[in-house]
Parts: sequence; C-alpha cells; structure tokens
Amino acid sequence: MKRDTSNETIIERASENLFGSNAEHDFWRSLLYFNFYRLTLSCLLVFLAGVFREELSLGPQNWELFLGTSIVYFLVVVASFVMQRVRWPSFAWQLAFGIGADIACLTLLSNASGGIQSNVSLLLMVSLASAGMISRGRITLFFASLASIAVLLEHSYTVLYDDSATAQYVQVALLCMAYFAVAWLAHTLAKYAVDSQKLAQLRGRDLVSLSEANRVVMRDMQDGVLVVDGDAKIMQMNQCAERLLRKSTNSSDPLAEHFPLLFNQYEKWKDTGSLSKDTLWLDSGVLAKLRFVAIEEDVARGALIFLEDMQRVRAESQQIKLAALGRLTANIAHEVRNPLSAISYATELLREEHGDDKQERLLQIVMDNTQRINQIVQDVMQLNRRDRVQPEQLGLHLILDAFVEEFCMTEHIGQDVMTLSEDSDMEVIFDRGHLRQILWNLCRNALRFSTKQSGSVSLRIRSESGRAVLDVQDDGPGIAAEQHGKLFEPFFTTAKDGTGLGLYIAKELCEANGARLDYHDAVNAQTGACFRITFDMSENKSGGV
Repeated sequence: MKRDTSNETIIERASENLFGSNAEHDFWRSLLYFNFYRLTLSCLLVFLAGVFREELSLGPQNWELFLGTSIVYFLVVVASFVMQRVRWPSFAWQLAFGIGADIACLTLLSNASGGIQSNVSLLLMVSLASAGMISRGRITLFFASLASIAVLLEHSYTVLYDDSATAQYVQVALLCMAYFAVAWLAHTLAKYAVDSQKLAQLRGRDLVSLSEANRVVMRDMQDGVLVVDGDAKIMQMNQCAERLLRKSTNSSDPLAEHFPLLFNQYEKWKDTGSLSKDTLWLDSGVLAKLRFVAIEEDVARGALIFLEDMQRVRAESQQIKLAALGRLTANIAHEVRNPLSAISYATELLREEHGDDKQERLLQIVMDNTQRINQIVQDVMQLNRRDRVQPEQLGLHLILDAFVEEFCMTEHIGQDVMTLSEDSDMEVIFDRGHLRQILWNLCRNALRFSTKQSGSVSLRIRSESGRAVLDVQDDGPGIAAEQHGKLFEPFFTTAKDGTGLGLYIAKELCEANGARLDYHDAVNAQTGACFRITFDMSENKSGGV
C-alpha cells in the first residue's frame, strides 16, 4: 500500500472533503443562488404583468412602464448569469451591479404600481439581506443607503408630479429604517457565520490531525490495541493486535464471537474493576499482558484493550542479557577454562604416581569437580548461541527417529527404554542444532530420574490447535509442586551433580525459535514429569531475536 509523502497532504485533502473548496468559490456559489432568486422574481413579474394584469392590478399607474421594467430586469439578470460564467468583472463589481439593478428596477416597478402604497419596495429587503449574507462586509450599509435614497427620490417625484400625500414620508422613513436594520442584521449574521465557519474549519483540521495521529500511533504501536464499545463490539484494532490474535475483524464484530478468552477477561474487568489474570495465553498461542482502560472513565461507553506481547518484551530483555553474556563467556573461557586445564593436567600427573588409597580418592574428587566446573562453563557458553538462529523446515518424525537411536547408543541403554509415538507426521520451522541440544537436555533429565525400565522415557508428537506439540515424559517420582516455579531458573537443580542450566538453556533456545517449553504433570501416569514443547507453525517467523 502506497503512503502519502507527507501528513500535510492528507490533512489538506481531508479538509477539502469536509468543507468543500476555498472561500472564493463559496462567494461565487452564493452569488449564483442569489441570481437564481432574481431570475425567478423577474420571470414571475413578467408572467403576472402579461397574464394577470387586470386581476392583480399590476402597474395601475403606468402598466407599460411596469411591463417594460420587468422585461429589462429579466434581461439584466440573464446578463448577470453570463458575467458570472466568465468570472468578469470581479465578484465585488458583479454583486454591486446586481444590487444596483435590483434597486433601480424595483423602484421603477414601485412607481408604476402606485408608489409606497404598492409595497413593491419591500422586495428590496430580500436583496439587501442577500447582499449582506453574500458580501460578508460593511458594504451592505452602502447598498441600504442607495435603496433609501432611491425610495425617497421615487416618493418625492410622486409628491411633485402625481399629487401623492406628503404624510406618506413617514412610511418611507420607516421603510428606510427597515432597510438599514435588515442590512445591519444580515451583516451581523454573516460575520457570525464566517466566524463559526472558521472555527469549524479549525476544529475540523484539528480533528483530522488527531485522526491522522491516532492512525499513525495505532499502526506503529508495538502493543496490540482493540477499541470496543459498550456492547463489547470491536470498533477498531491495529495491525499488532491482528498479528497477536492472528485474525482480522470488521467493524462492529462481537468480541465474544471472535476472541472468547479475551471477552471473558473483559467481562470480569467490567464487573470487578480488576483482572483475574495479568497475562493470558491467547488462542494463537501467544502470551500477552492485558490492560483495560475505560473510555472517558465510563465502562458503559466502551474500553481500550491493550495487548503487550510478552515474547517481545522477553526478547528485548534477552538482547540486553546476551550483550552482557557475550562478555561474560569470553572472560569465563579465558579466566576459568585455562586454570581448569592446568588443574586437570596436574591431577593426571599426580595420579600416575602410585600413592595410597586416600590420596587416590582425593585426586578423584579434584578431577570430578574440575569436570563439573568445566561442564558449567560449556553450558554457559552455549547460551551465546541463542542469537544465532538458522531456522529450517524439519520433519519431526525423521529428526526424532535419528535422535532416539543416537541417544540410546551414547547413554548405553536399550532401545526399549525410549519410545516414540506420533499422531501425525508434523513439520516445524526450527534451528536443527538448537532442537538437538534441547532434546539432549530434556531426555538426559528424563533418563536421570526414570526407572530405566522399558518405556521409561517416552516422546510423543501430536497436534493441538493446529500446532505441533512434543511431550518428553518419564516414569520417575515427578517434581514437587513447590519447585514448579523454579524449574527454568538458571543454576536451580535437584541433582547433586547437576549444573542447573539444562532446562534454562532448553527454554531459552525454544523461545529463540518462537516455540514454548512448559512443565506438565505426567500424562496418563500416576508419577513422572512431562516437559512439553509447543512449536510455532508460522512459516513467516523470523530467524532471530
């Protein structure tokens, strides 16, 4: 999908969609509507004067003047349409021409109809109000002045030449005052409308800017965000949420239908105000930290649901840990393994000299502890391999067949001690060397605590929710419940000769490949332990941390 080169382009385009074109275009459009009114009025006057002359008593003083003026008015309005079409002269001159034509023509029509008594001059109020709304300036008062002068001159003419009553100057004065009142009111309303439009445009631009900022933040956030309304319907979700939940939805889709586990936590939060679990294994197999925030502090209006990818958080912490680990392993290799080699060599020389049994026993203790320390160093150095993942597509059945044969041969046990079963032939994306190391660590632990009888250690491949699962189970005494939380901590061990790094390394390598290692009680057995690897079936999984 192509992106706009700048946010300003998006905002300007959205503003045009909201408010139309610029102010100049609004002026011309208003003038067009005003000309349509004038065209309608001129057509109506010509029609009434020609068809209903006697019935309506139009132009009783001078019918020829009334009809002629109506026709001239119609032609002037048509000319106004032509000038507006070509946009010449300028807007201000065209508006002045239109209002001036209205004042002249309507004054003549009033004179032909009997002067102030005909009330034709009242039509000028519509023109003055329109001029005030269109021009949005003080020039409206100038038009009111012209209209007042025209009415006064027309009445003065009728007083001098047509014997009109002088007392009617009072009506003329009131009409002139009405002109100014209408003009000023139209000017005030127009100014208020302009200010309101500017404020609306400013708020609109702010709204568009906030909307664009919200879109960018939602898109680029590393945490998943879902917006739900008061009825628990999904209104919006970002790309990270779609990735974590592995499903996209449409607006107004119910949360309960698409993400039932998330919906249950949401309902508990609405009822109690707190979560029963801070973290949750989503349907996609991703561990996420949940956080709910009410919209406008009112749960009834909906909420924001934040999903923090704990694997990403762990990966970031692991990168910091690996940087320190690289320096640590380099120092260990130099500062510890070299002295260990010297101690081992010196111990071997001492053992070549024939001594008593006590001396031989002491030398054997030195050799055993030297080998144990050397094994710890090797295990710690293997942790540095976590950031060098080379994933490839592997068939679990073929890998495990070869591993069982090699393991039994290396550990000098019978082939029947380990069993391999599978529900289906599964393929996973994993680093081959990492998988081999994980299997060695788990199976050595299982063999160490098993009875070493037929079927003591079992490996089972199966499918669970479309993901490959491998169980490594033994028939030993199992693990005490109080120790479950410490199993994957470094240097925690229940064996006297153990380093406490085997399970920790196995879990780290699983997470580096996007898999998950957990402890479970033995399946279909009274005793024993079961370590379960849940593989990531995604073909788009990245190859590193």
